[in-house]
Amino acid sequence: MRKFLNAAVMIPVGLILIVFAVANRHWVTVSFDPFNSSDPALGVSLPLFMIIIAALILGVVAGGCATWFNQRRWRRAARQYEAETRRLSAQLTDWRAGAIAPPPEPMPLTAPRGGYQRDKQGATL
Repeated sequence: MRKFLNAAVMIPVGLILIVFAVANRHWVTVSFDPFNSSDPALGVSLPLFMIIIAALILGVVAGGCATWFNQRRWRRAARQYEAETRRLSAQLTDWRAGAIAPPPEPMPLTAPRGGYQRDKQGATL
């Protein structure tokens, strides 16, 4: 099912990118020289679709990095909880194996052998 959904999304996206590339195959010059835009010292000529697709890829990577950095506290908490779970699981295993003595069971309360005693007012002790 997952492969089908992946194909159902990726095939149309691929077709849209191919149509976009064919429609925008004109060459443009991207200038990195802010002082001389007519004859740039730092410039590159590429098809327009390559520039737009590269900008989209750069945006996806930047968004992924920002999300990853924002989720660091949740990953840290998950690691701490996992370590605590492992420690407690090992402790429980040791306890079940008898390496750690279980706490003593409480002594049951029993009535005195001679019957119940009463105080001066006649209440049972």
